[in-house]
Amino acid sequence: MEIKRYETQKRMSRAVVHNNTVYLCGQVAKDSTKDMKEQTITTLEKIEELLASVGSNKDKILSATIYVKDMALFQDMNEVWDNWVNEGFAPARACVEAKMAREELLVEVSVVAAV
Repeated sequence: MEIKRYETQKRMSRAVVHNNTVYLCGQVAKDSTKDMKEQTITTLEKIEELLASVGSNKDKILSATIYVKDMALFQDMNEVWDNWVNEGFAPARACVEAKMAREELLVEVSVVAAV
């Protein structure tokens, strides 16, 4: 089986496609100085762009893992998420509070999608 890796660096690839499934590395906000809603919006924009680059889209997301810095911000993230996910296309999802790689990051999202 062929494995395709995209934007590969020493530590990771931004996307890996195998058996018509795409695995994205965790995506974070384009501008980490913004609040949770804006960070979530731009994180989801990056996911859409990355999925499109490998021939997929948000309606093909199978599962999502969402890491939030503080569960007190959970509702703000969910408000954006709920408006982003198209009706009838909600993926399996987990959301956990996590210490982030950089202090200013409030959310990180990793997805697995069909191609």
